[in-house]
Amino acid sequence: MPDTKMISLTIEGRAVTVPEGTSILEAAKTVGILIPHYCYHPALPVAGVCRMCLVDVEKAPKLAPACATAVADGQVISTRTEKALEARKGVLEMLLINHPLDCPICDQSGECELQDYTYQEGRQDSRYREPKRFNPVEDFGGDVVYVPNRCILCTRCVRFMDDVAHDPVLSVSERGDRAVIGKFDGADLTHEWASNVVDLCPVGALLSKDFLNKARAWELDRSASICPNCTQGCNAIIETRDNQVVRMRPRANPDVNAYFMCDTGRLDYRWINRTDRLEQPMMHVNGALAAVDWEPALAAAAAALRGKRAVVLASPMLSNESLFLLSRLGGRGVFRVAQGPEAPLEGVPDLALRADRAANVRGAEEMGFSRTAALSGVGAGDVVVIADDDLEGLDTAALGGATLIVMGTTLPEGIAGRVAVALPTTNFSEEEGTFTNLRGRVQRFMQARAAPGLARPMWYALTDLLALLGQPSAYFIASEVFDALAAAKPSYAGMAYDTLGLRGSPLPAAQAAGRSA
Repeated sequence: MPDTKMISLTIEGRAVTVPEGTSILEAAKTVGILIPHYCYHPALPVAGVCRMCLVDVEKAPKLAPACATAVADGQVISTRTEKALEARKGVLEMLLINHPLDCPICDQSGECELQDYTYQEGRQDSRYREPKRFNPVEDFGGDVVYVPNRCILCTRCVRFMDDVAHDPVLSVSERGDRAVIGKFDGADLTHEWASNVVDLCPVGALLSKDFLNKARAWELDRSASICPNCTQGCNAIIETRDNQVVRMRPRANPDVNAYFMCDTGRLDYRWINRTDRLEQPMMHVNGALAAVDWEPALAAAAAALRGKRAVVLASPMLSNESLFLLSRLGGRGVFRVAQGPEAPLEGVPDLALRADRAANVRGAEEMGFSRTAALSGVGAGDVVVIADDDLEGLDTAALGGATLIVMGTTLPEGIAGRVAVALPTTNFSEEEGTFTNLRGRVQRFMQARAAPGLARPMWYALTDLLALLGQPSAYFIASEVFDALAAAKPSYAGMAYDTLGLRGSPLPAAQAAGRSA
């Protein structure tokens, strides 16, 4: 493969060297200069319709749109000359002619690019005195509401549905100051990936029905995470308010999900906030389950496991760290995974809502757990450890007369009278850990909210349980468990939290397979 030709130029007095064909806008980003823009997005075809990114190129006869102009050797570019600033000020004035003063009630307020650039570069007042255009709010179907009065016609939504989703249901209707985004008759934004238009919209014109009027941007706490709802492992941002998850949004990762996230992933989060949580350790006292401290509950669990064959029924929503320590309980490890239809995003290679609807199926398999649809082979003298599996759809008669130990976020229905010990654990949003996606990419997720009651991360509870079973394991943070996992599992050899970063890294075997392909 021939070497890529590199181009050297100067932007705002800073020397820049980028590959040939790079746009001025992207070249400026490499040296920390953000040129204001609306219609441009790195994952969409260039439209050049907003004219917000105009820059001054030395010796050029007129201003050039940075998004649509490729770099050239020796160029000297200025983004803040009087001519460029006046041009952008004029564009902003035009965009605000019919834009309502909705900021106090707009969901986009606080994260709106029109707000930001108007404050940064716009006029101090308006010269426009005529009545503003008005159009009613329109339901676009799915999770999307369109507020045409706020629309600046950047066409990001149209280009996404046309060129990325390959479902051309949107268009620019009418002309001039009457132009709005319209949808074709009988068509709605019901595509599995359609809600990405809400993220792409730089203003408050396209809104999520689910998030409508829930919170202001400055009230939210944000944490880097991984979508738990299928094996794709889309990078996500979890946003919480008052310790409740209120929104999930995509986080860019070119190796996994580009800039996008499916509707199932972003909207299926309410289970994270469920209120019927197991909050205290419980064990049988005088014939009934009673709340106890962690020490006696762990001692009872260790006594039940000691000398018995363990069958671990684990959830593939558990972290690699928890699954690794569960595998050290001995015996047999199995997991069940819900299934659903696969829904690819046609314009992005190898990106889809996957059929396996759990985040860590690959991780469970790497830790030695076997996929199963039903639990079998459980004897009367066995101990079944139910590790965050809700037992939904499982014939509990298959549990036979085995001793039951529950480690999870909830107590499964119908078995309370048979549970010897129940240990409350956190869900993925309440702990730090890693998942392994279907392509073997190991990715970190961060804690986004506080755990309820006395719940602990499962790996932390297992550390104490294994110690009582004679397997010393002094792990105090998740990274220490991952280090032990990497030392014990050849497929994870050489991996560590520090090298994973927030974009993850493929398993060595998966990386080698990718290179050979």
